[in-house]
Amino acid sequence: MAKCEVCSKATSFGNSRSHALNATSRTWKPNVRKIKIIDNGTPRSIKICTRCLRSNKVTRAI
Repeated sequence: MAKCEVCSKATSFGNSRSHALNATSRTWKPNVRKIKIIDNGTPRSIKICTRCLRSNKVTRAI
């Protein structure tokens, strides 16, 4: 399951509704990327959603 290690955003579940209001199950997955970050001076790899990545919640390792 895709899950952001910073904000804990994970897969959401719900229903798709047609014009006749028929319900079918569906999922919404977060846009998760695997990147290297600097954590306490050492680089490590984490899964992070693009919203956290865009808002600079972590320091990327270059």
